[in-house]
Amino acid sequence: MTLLSHFPSVGISNTYVVGPDSGGDAVLVDPGRFDVELLELIEGHDLNIKAVLVTHAHENHVQGLRTLKKIYDVEVYAGYNRVFGFPATTVSHGSLFRAAGYEIGVMEVVGHSADSRVYLLDHYMFTGDILSAGRVGTTRTLQARDLMIESIRTTIMGLNRDLILLPGHGPPTTLNAERLWNPELSESRPPDMVRD
Repeated sequence: MTLLSHFPSVGISNTYVVGPDSGGDAVLVDPGRFDVELLELIEGHDLNIKAVLVTHAHENHVQGLRTLKKIYDVEVYAGYNRVFGFPATTVSHGSLFRAAGYEIGVMEVVGHSADSRVYLLDHYMFTGDILSAGRVGTTRTLQARDLMIESIRTTIMGLNRDLILLPGHGPPTTLNAERLWNPELSESRPPDMVRD
């Protein structure tokens, strides 16, 4: 299995591609920007994008979908049945489905957006804006933040294995690293840690 990462300029989400080592059908996560660099990365590994996983439909995570769909015949999986004007297959908490030959699990974590989804594919967890290295996602209110942190603790932190976490922004991390070092998931965190 090959994991490709595309980290564009500030403000656009990370994009990930998972496919076979020898080329073939692949899954793309969060097409924030679909540019020449990403196309060359995919084509250079002889991959054919068949499925798109959307962690949430904020524009900086999906605006590349328009270009991507002109090049590849893809099925979109998301928390809503339409993403950036395109139809999508709605997936919900506990769903398990196959796409491009991979088994993919789905978790919902409340707080950042109504449609936030976390995807499990083999030993990778694609967390979108819910959880990244050393921090949790933004929310509009303190109450939403408390709900999100509790949701992260019960869904993501409750898993009994280590996983590589691939966030929507910032560097990769691991589930064990976040258990040990993420100050925002500590029981003793200050109550006013809300980001704008």
